[in-house]
Amino acid sequence: MPILTVNNLCVRMGVQEILRGVNIKIEKNGIVAVLGSNGVGKTTLMRAISNIYESSEGEILFRRQDIANIGSDKVVKLGVCQAPEGRQIFSNMTVEENLILGAYHQEKKHFKGDLDKIFELFPIVKERLRQKAGAMSGGEQQMLCIGRALMGRPKLLLLDEPSLGLAPLIIKDIFDLIKKIREAGTAILIVEQNAKAALSVADYGYIMEGGSILMEGPAAELASSNSLEAAYLGGKVHG
Repeated sequence: MPILTVNNLCVRMGVQEILRGVNIKIEKNGIVAVLGSNGVGKTTLMRAISNIYESSEGEILFRRQDIANIGSDKVVKLGVCQAPEGRQIFSNMTVEENLILGAYHQEKKHFKGDLDKIFELFPIVKERLRQKAGAMSGGEQQMLCIGRALMGRPKLLLLDEPSLGLAPLIIKDIFDLIKKIREAGTAILIVEQNAKAALSVADYGYIMEGGSILMEGPAAELASSNSLEAAYLGGKVHG
């Protein structure tokens, strides 16, 4: 049973259609990667699922409930939490204060236990707890960003470009942690330009071009496909 099903999703901004008839599906506890070069609609798709952007057509079924255009606050309460592109942490606040903000919808009785889970997953976050978030390295900030989203106790975690601006070794660490998050029972949607990293952890992938799904398939098949390179370089895709 899919935890998320997106059917014929369209998003318009003024007269411009940014997404055109997008269909994706994420199984419970699955990892799905949405790939493509910059500007093809990946982040728009994620923001539409989060209800940051309004959908003009289609449906977004989360646990069989249509959440399209119900409001971002309600979507978070239902269990869909996002770690946004560029991390967007609050630099002048402490690491602990950033984590507290991620838990604002949750009951206080869960806070300590949830915080301990974040510390187990990201020990460096515990070490930096009293420091200003802006003093952390890029990789540490990405861990904080994901940790903050996890404090919302998501059933579905949305990760927008988690590798952005990070060194290769740090990217590997981040994606190893993503696998651990799935093993703990959270479904994950990754939007990425770094296809190799995303497909290394995903079960299934979609490639976007021009606001639509260009092709899809099991992650291992996409990773070995010549069509993946063609999609990024704007060439003709076969198959």
